[in-house]
Amino acid sequence: MKKALASLAGIAILSLSALGAANAADGKALYTEKLCNTCHGVDADTPIMPNYPKLSGQNAEYAAQQIKDIRDGKRTNGLTAAMKPMVANLTDEEAMAISEYLQSLGE
Repeated sequence: MKKALASLAGIAILSLSALGAANAADGKALYTEKLCNTCHGVDADTPIMPNYPKLSGQNAEYAAQQIKDIRDGKRTNGLTAAMKPMVANLTDEEAMAISEYLQSLGE
């Protein structure tokens, strides 16, 4: 019984790892589709303005929370007014997928 549970736990962990990789791949497509590359650069490391953040390697949880806070109006400082329309229609899952992709660029 313990062996079966350990095997199931291992499979679950591997599945979650694969899901994270899939989210990052989806995030790459979403990064372009949602026009993030327009301001933050194709590589997420060459923004068009010096005061726009470089996003490559950013912690996924932090980046996703920033996206959601801007989308939901909880963050209004800095240049968030420019970001608000860009993230207005992102789901939590899309925000996380994009964020996981950005994190993967720094790995």
